[in-house]
Amino acid sequence: MCQSPLQYWALMSPDCLALMAPSRQYTWSELHQVVQSCAYTLAEQGVKSSSVVTCVGKNSAELLMVYLACMELGAVCAVTMPQPQSSLRDKLRALYRDGEQQYVWSLEPCQVDATVYLDFNALQQPCNLQQSYKADALTSIIFTSGSMGQPKAVAHTNAQHFASAQGLLECFQFTANDTWLLSLPLYHVSGLAIVYRWLQAGGSLKVGTGDLLQDIQNVSHASLVATQLSRLLEANISLHLTHVLLGGSHVPLVLSQQAAAKGIETWLGYGMTEAASTVSAKRIDANYSAGKVLPNRQVELRQGRIFIAGQTLASGYYQQGEVTPILDRQGWFDSKDLGYWLDNGELVIQGRADNQFISGGENIHCEEIEQVINAHPEVQLSMIVAVADAQYGARPIAFISTPKPVDEIDLSSWLNERLVRFKHPKHYFSLPESLLTSGIKVSRSELKRWVLVHTDFEVI
Repeated sequence: MCQSPLQYWALMSPDCLALMAPSRQYTWSELHQVVQSCAYTLAEQGVKSSSVVTCVGKNSAELLMVYLACMELGAVCAVTMPQPQSSLRDKLRALYRDGEQQYVWSLEPCQVDATVYLDFNALQQPCNLQQSYKADALTSIIFTSGSMGQPKAVAHTNAQHFASAQGLLECFQFTANDTWLLSLPLYHVSGLAIVYRWLQAGGSLKVGTGDLLQDIQNVSHASLVATQLSRLLEANISLHLTHVLLGGSHVPLVLSQQAAAKGIETWLGYGMTEAASTVSAKRIDANYSAGKVLPNRQVELRQGRIFIAGQTLASGYYQQGEVTPILDRQGWFDSKDLGYWLDNGELVIQGRADNQFISGGENIHCEEIEQVINAHPEVQLSMIVAVADAQYGARPIAFISTPKPVDEIDLSSWLNERLVRFKHPKHYFSLPESLLTSGIKVSRSELKRWVLVHTDFEVI
């Protein structure tokens, strides 16, 4: 057992601001006391070291405290989004053995066999709490978005998360005097990574209400997608932002320049769940790339396929108490992404290997087409799906998010100057509003499912 990061900051900076929540603010000392009470309440209900506690819900101060309480106890916290009961039961079956006690926490009622519910208005004072924080023990389970198959439960240790945080913060400045907005869901690794950067630096964290224009007030750092940053700049409100880490889609250089004019550094990152979020990053400039590989990670290209190694890689995929390693015998993880190196050592991501398809004998990457369309000044976001075609075997179709009707944008002329003809989409459609999410990228797998349900196309 060793000292937890929460204990460390409660001793080193007891009166410094740690957490800004909608209802109140907490110093490190106050936060430690509340989390200790939460941990004691969990322990009283049977949660102990190595127990799996499944947390269901959107971001909230309560969810964060339950996660921190699990860290204190050495328990494993599996965080997942609100979902239909049938989907939740499928995930619980993947996490727990038959007959094993299931611990499920949610602010909303969950119709499952056993539910741990914490009343934050009546937390008990800790008494002889057995703390079991361990840096190298499993601490989190995050479900991947999945492709057309079942999502996988990715298990990390605290040490792996902190290795991720340390590497990024060597390049992307975040100090004890800064505040990072928890703008991404904790059930995505990009959201959980914010928590570990906060704990690494000892700054403050803000948990908002979901209203970005209000939540962004009095924060210096945020993880956003390009459309969110664009809306913030267009709102012409007073901003304290100094650093924004962007992801999820193409970032126009002009957007970065507009942010820079307001004193905001914009960075672009490439990462994935299995690597505890960011693998490479750079401050955005005129040269399109995903930046250089961050400390504590290694990247190797094998015939254009990206393999990742280092201290941030997950322990494995979790299934009913068993962990299946994700690395090959040499310690490398197959990202299934394609890329190449620039002469300056920066990594360019071409896209997913499974997003490559053959049309008329030619290899086409969905992301290559999206990159060109996304650069159009009237396009906010585009997504490409490959569908069966009698003549060419497969052809791309495009889904566009734009303030204007799609048929009023002359995308053909735009593409003629930038992309060979056989890569042009056969059809253009509006991106379904139901798939547009806040703070994370649009799921390509969900778009494919939408196409299968709502159109006559056969998805490749």
